Amino acid sequence: MTGLVNKLRGALTVDRDVDGARLVGRVAALGFFLNAVEGHLPDDVLVPAHTVVEHAGQRLALSREHTVVALAGSTGSGKSSIFNAMARRQLSPVGVRRPTTGVTHACIWGPASTAAELLDWLGVLPRHRYTRESVLDGEDEAALRGLVLLDLPDFDSVEAGHRLEVDRLLALVDMIVWVVDPQKYADQVVHDTYLRQFHRHREVTVVALNHADRLSPADVQRCLVDLRGLLDSDGLAGVPALASSAVAAPGHGELSGIIEQAVLGRRAALRRLSGDMDRVVTELSTMVGPEPVKDAVDTGTERALSEALAQAAGVPAVVDAAERAYRHRAAAQLGWPLLRWLRRLRPDPVKRLHLAEPTRSTMDSPVGATSLPEPTPAVRAAVGLAVRTVADRAAGVLPGPWPAAVGTASRARLADLPDALDRAVAATDLGLSRTPWWWRLMGGLQWLAAGAAVVGLGWLLVGYLLRLLGLPTMDHPRIGAVPVPTALLLGGLLAGALIAGLGRVLVAVFARRTAARTEARLRAAVAQIADEYVIAPVRTVLRAYGEARVALAAAAGDW
Repeated sequence: MTGLVNKLRGALTVDRDVDGARLVGRVAALGFFLNAVEGHLPDDVLVPAHTVVEHAGQRLALSREHTVVALAGSTGSGKSSIFNAMARRQLSPVGVRRPTTGVTHACIWGPASTAAELLDWLGVLPRHRYTRESVLDGEDEAALRGLVLLDLPDFDSVEAGHRLEVDRLLALVDMIVWVVDPQKYADQVVHDTYLRQFHRHREVTVVALNHADRLSPADVQRCLVDLRGLLDSDGLAGVPALASSAVAAPGHGELSGIIEQAVLGRRAALRRLSGDMDRVVTELSTMVGPEPVKDAVDTGTERALSEALAQAAGVPAVVDAAERAYRHRAAAQLGWPLLRWLRRLRPDPVKRLHLAEPTRSTMDSPVGATSLPEPTPAVRAAVGLAVRTVADRAAGVLPGPWPAAVGTASRARLADLPDALDRAVAATDLGLSRTPWWWRLMGGLQWLAAGAAVVGLGWLLVGYLLRLLGLPTMDHPRIGAVPVPTALLLGGLLAGALIAGLGRVLVAVFARRTAARTEARLRAAVAQIADEYVIAPVRTVLRAYGEARVALAAAAGDW
């Protein structure tokens, strides 16, 4: 885009009196608008804008010294006669039979070589190009130097290709002279199909009532008054409407004078491009409206989307599994040492879901799929509703077709959401990979208690066996009235029970904390997925709308 701006500025250096720099800025702003809306708005509605930007750069870079004037008209209107009269040579075939002019003819006032690239761009074949350089009669045509006069095919030709050629060139030329005749100047097709469509190009439009020599002066005036009223109703107020003839009075002097002034001013190309800009900007203005809300996706909407995605990701099931896994692993560490192996026979709730526990060594490793159940239809419907709510809230004040673009952006990555959510859940650290210090402490105490009970029980069994075998009995030391072996056995059992009870209380507290921490981490991961896959694309469209709105205002000249 910077290259385009520089090219246009260079082309308009000599046209400061017509505010060429402002036109450069408008064209560049339209280019910025197209860049902003690319991929968001339908391509078909942007074709005219792309065409104007392309034509502006090409036309102004090709020639600053030439003014392209096209003679357009229906069969028998006499435009070819006017063309030949101004060229003072029989260059274009004349007749009333359809079609008369089948190809575009060009006459250049000045060296033909200087207009060669311009005519190539216009698509005029070299064999249909003529020059007035060698036949200029003194200084009477010096003011026309730089004129490129085109005789277009008849736009009412029975050949469809002729009309397409006319439409193509009418979009490129700098100035248009509509040649009409007294019999068909009020033809509705001419006015509806062509003249009315050029109401934004009044400054570069002229209407010539040709064959005026066939009417009386009074009839000529009546026709001109009627033609003036028709042009005003077409939105062409102020457009010159004059009488002309290629063979007799009133001649084509007045028409030649208007063309001469356009050539001398070197402003027709800029005026034409300015009119094209006005037309395109007006057509596009329905696509922008109020300034978008700064934060259209509010916190409540984001929270609702995250909640729906959390349900779809199976966050409640993972939180429950994390809490149960904490209790399971704690019981394996804090339970009665001699029976802990029974706990290990039970499956770990987290591992049953294939939820890996990331470590430093596996942090960058691929994440496997989990075994979480598929979301129910109700959960999927809730996700769809939450996504639509995000789009509706974001596009609340936007004019069409932006709400559709916002909705499309919000749904663009829905198909990838299940895998993304599963990866996010699988990659979340549930905080279960580390063994708490107090587990080790209480586990050690349990072993001491169990050891004391085993020692006391063994001691008592040895004494019982001695008595059973009639051997001398052991004299057990006592603690008060209680034998030490009994104290060890009962004390170990009691201590184990107390430690186990205290452990269950602590495990319950820390299991709930683990569940809360797990839920917070999972919801944060889900919120990040919601932002990346739904909210960020929506905000991209909103940002594009804001940029397009500013750019279109600049293209309209509202600096």
